[in-house]
Amino acid sequence: MAVTNDRTGSAGPHLAVGTIPAPRAGRWVDHYDPEDQEQWRTTGRRAAKRNLWLSIFAEFLGFSVWQLWTIVTPSLNAAGFSLTDDQKFWLIAVPNLVGATLRFPYTFAVPKFGGRNWTIVSALLLVVPCVGLAIVVQNPQTPFWLMVLVAATAGVGGGNFASSMANISFFYPEREKGAALGLNAAGGNLGVAVVQLVMPIVVVVGGGLALERAGLVVIPLAILAAVLAWRYMDNLSTAKADLAGYAAALRNKHTWIISFLYIGTFGSFIGYAGVFPTLIQREFPGIAFDWGFIGLPAVPLTLAFLGALVGSLARPSGGRLADKLSGANVSIAAYLVMSLGAVGVIASISAGTFAGFFASFLLLFVATGVGNGSVYRMIPAIFRAGIDPADTAAMVLAKRKAAACIGIAAGIGAYGGFIIPRVFAASISGSGSLQPALVGFIAFYLVCAVVTLAVYKAGRAQRFAGAQI
Repeated sequence: MAVTNDRTGSAGPHLAVGTIPAPRAGRWVDHYDPEDQEQWRTTGRRAAKRNLWLSIFAEFLGFSVWQLWTIVTPSLNAAGFSLTDDQKFWLIAVPNLVGATLRFPYTFAVPKFGGRNWTIVSALLLVVPCVGLAIVVQNPQTPFWLMVLVAATAGVGGGNFASSMANISFFYPEREKGAALGLNAAGGNLGVAVVQLVMPIVVVVGGGLALERAGLVVIPLAILAAVLAWRYMDNLSTAKADLAGYAAALRNKHTWIISFLYIGTFGSFIGYAGVFPTLIQREFPGIAFDWGFIGLPAVPLTLAFLGALVGSLARPSGGRLADKLSGANVSIAAYLVMSLGAVGVIASISAGTFAGFFASFLLLFVATGVGNGSVYRMIPAIFRAGIDPADTAAMVLAKRKAAACIGIAAGIGAYGGFIIPRVFAASISGSGSLQPALVGFIAFYLVCAVVTLAVYKAGRAQRFAGAQI
């Protein structure tokens, strides 16, 4: 693909023009068709990879900003604030509520404005919550309502996932789309783990507790992501919003069943990732990791990053297992393992053992990651079930509805990031314990397993007879 000058649209001299025409002004590319094998071989693959890696970087930063308050909140009281448990959980939950809601309009931003253009805008929007956080955490007299408002702006990072996934889907052919979208999703999810690993160290480097650094260090990276998108990404004029497919998916009951199941997997992942640092601090306040061997003080909560890390890394495995064993089978197993993990957390809290608590949560995170991959793997199979492969029109419609279902489920599933912190807050307020919340989560996972079994395995719906869901 040729590189263009944004003012003239002329092709840059250092890259040969292949079967894709030189982009016009604003890096708009016309006549892009990833299913054209010759175009894909000569110039399409290279263009798709370039846009994919830059999209992953921007999405990674989006997830990082989305979860900034999960790692800052546990340290606010040490910085002079006097927050209750309920207030802490509000600061963790609100960005997830906003981020989940923004995923819906973000899905349509790419066809409307262009993938490159929207990546620039969405990356620069990340500066707003970072600046806001850096200001409010320095003043313990900041009104709580203002802190909640600033935390809510971090939700813009959660919306990035939807626009990034939509954008990359337009660049890749069907035969390679799954791998590309899986890589894009995993790269974004890793932002949660990285922010929970790096930020506790950043805020104590040089001594003291400088929470404002958690926001400040991201600002130049967000600007860099915007500059790289402006310079090297592309807008595709062929990217169109499939409103008809979206409407058809909304009318299909399986879209809502899958969305419910995805709350149990991705909702649990993002919800537990958000509260894990705070739960560690609350239940085991003396736990810290000694970084003295590299000259840093002991940093509390650093081990929390491992939960998000193993959950992110387990996601591709869920998809691969689902390919071999069926998505429904793997999803049922994931829900059962999540139930066992929650039982382990309850037992470990009762016994006062941090090792058991931590190991049980890691088991939960692994199961959520596997479930994320397996539930997504079910979607295309569900919408293809019962359709004659020779019926081209029906297969195309099934593919469109499956793509829309993926976007809808991604938004609804993310509401778990709001639900889980608020359930924990209610549990603590009502009983002073995490146990009621965990018992409720166990019941929910068992319901998810039963729904998956009844709808997609037990043959109650004739539509799925003989289908490998």
